[in-house]
Amino acid sequence: MDKKWENPVLSDRELEIIELVATGLTNQDIAKKLDISKRTVDNHISNILTKTKTENRVELVRWALQWGKICIDQVNCCSLPRREDS
Repeated sequence: MDKKWENPVLSDRELEIIELVATGLTNQDIAKKLDISKRTVDNHISNILTKTKTENRVELVRWALQWGKICIDQVNCCSLPRREDS
């Protein structure tokens, strides 16, 4: 796993926004879906990128998949225990 990425604490709203980003929605589309302003979505995205130390939406989705925060098309929908190598 890339050591640059960490597993920060994200709010339920931030996780919801990551899921919507992963579906390909724009910030405007996310705002409409959640009945909030686009500016609020912009702020959430900015905070999420900072917390996850990612630089863009693609990297954010990769981070979310890697940490088991989202699943896409029933892939990566549960976290499996990691095997410790001896």
